[in-house]
Amino acid sequence: VAAEETRGRCREVPVTQSPEVLDPAELQPFPRPESALAEALALLADHDWEKKIEGLNFVRCLSAYHAPVLTAKLHETTLAVAQEVKNLRSGVSRAAVVCLGDLFTHLKKSMDQELDNAVKVLLHKAGESNTFIREEVDKALKAMVNNVTPARALCSLINGGQSHLHSAVRRCTAQHLGDIVELLGPERVLAGPRPVAERLLPAIARFAQDSSQQTRFYGRKMLFTMMAHPDLDKSVEKFVPAKDLPYIKETVASLREKGLGEMPLDTPSAKGRRSQTGSVGHLRSSSTCRDAPIILDRDSTEAQEAPRRAAAPRSALESEEYVRDMVGLLNNKDFRERISGVRQLLLDTESSPALVLHNIVRIFDAFKPRLHDSNSKVNQAALEAMHRMIPLLKDNLSPVINMLIPAIVDNNLNSKNPGIYTAATNVIQALCQHLDTSLLLQPFCTKAQFLSGKAKQDLTEKLAELVPELYPRRPGAVEQKVLPVLWHLLGGPAGGSVPGPRTATAGLARALWAQMGPGLLAHAAAQPPHIGKSLEELLDTGT
Repeated sequence: VAAEETRGRCREVPVTQSPEVLDPAELQPFPRPESALAEALALLADHDWEKKIEGLNFVRCLSAYHAPVLTAKLHETTLAVAQEVKNLRSGVSRAAVVCLGDLFTHLKKSMDQELDNAVKVLLHKAGESNTFIREEVDKALKAMVNNVTPARALCSLINGGQSHLHSAVRRCTAQHLGDIVELLGPERVLAGPRPVAERLLPAIARFAQDSSQQTRFYGRKMLFTMMAHPDLDKSVEKFVPAKDLPYIKETVASLREKGLGEMPLDTPSAKGRRSQTGSVGHLRSSSTCRDAPIILDRDSTEAQEAPRRAAAPRSALESEEYVRDMVGLLNNKDFRERISGVRQLLLDTESSPALVLHNIVRIFDAFKPRLHDSNSKVNQAALEAMHRMIPLLKDNLSPVINMLIPAIVDNNLNSKNPGIYTAATNVIQALCQHLDTSLLLQPFCTKAQFLSGKAKQDLTEKLAELVPELYPRRPGAVEQKVLPVLWHLLGGPAGGSVPGPRTATAGLARALWAQMGPGLLAHAAAQPPHIGKSLEELLDTGT
């Protein structure tokens, strides 16, 4: 039968092509498609990875040859396929990504209702280190853009990737969003239904200021695509948030004057080469600066002759040269030069915060690696400088906070160097004191789940401190983001008998109980039984 033939073919594909994924030419129709669909769902539910791949190939055959049959159970099927995209076995994951691409290709607008979940899991995979999976994700998203309703695709991409913590996911989102803008054309974006421009322009504003050069390029490219339309300026004024408006208006003016330019290489070597002929002299380092001790106290720093306080730039050219020189110092191969850059940034933030804020994404894109520099002196100096900059910049750090927090916590909170660990904990405390804590919730939750050791314990304790302040004003956000962390902790070693992690988990559980009461147990009832049991034990013992 056709089903057995499909199974056989799956194993016959040469290894060089990939034994998991059938070539489209090898997909065959079924004599009994209804039975094949039932079998496909059963195979996908099986724990055997080879059977899962067979099930995915069945779904691909059904999408190519029996679309009406598949459409009858499309929601159930798409959920099952999307679940396998997250499979830890790369062969299954890749086969599921290819399968989603085929569903977009063959079912077209019938997939509109399934976009949000499908696009979200695909974008998450764009952050994978596996090159083959990333390539298949790109193909699947291109199939999605070319076949579903563009406005629905646009919303799903923005929902799934605009604020993702992984820069590769944001870059992928911006790239395919740009494809949709080109597909729609400026007229349909700016003069068509209001929701398109209303959703798109704030997202473009975020991408145009992203930490990744390529993501910023895609953001500018979308603006460039719409630049000739007479309604662009009016739409920008209307829909771009006020805090982003000056930068976006300046970007549009620059695009009109200079054009788009070439796609940048998103690598450290392409970032911030130092200017040898620029006129912004306040960033030039001297031997006095290079040889100075690493002291970031105000009195000691001001006693040094260099670096000098920066004056606000008189022109866009001077601002550009300032950024170029600052990035050059922060990325310099000589650790003493990098320390000079850190100290200069602190001084400029104190004396000319507008200068730093105007270029915050580009400057902190270069500053971020210094927060976990391989040289411990630079590492500690950067953390101490960050601690002093936070009260000055406060919520203005929001455009860069998602890239800064991983750099602050990933290695430093598990560091055996007491100076670095103390500096990192001081930075975390300052963030909680001086920023809107809702900005910290998602990155703290992510790191509390995926880090280990002391870092996991510290961030769990910090989340417990945030809950009483955040829950009264953002209950939905706390339940959506913090409860998964608690379930994760209760289901792993942190919920066990090790004193430190168990105490931190108990503290988080009690903080949530104080705000949610019995509602916490109601949420736990939807989890596996051992989660609810562990929670009740923690709440009963308080340890």
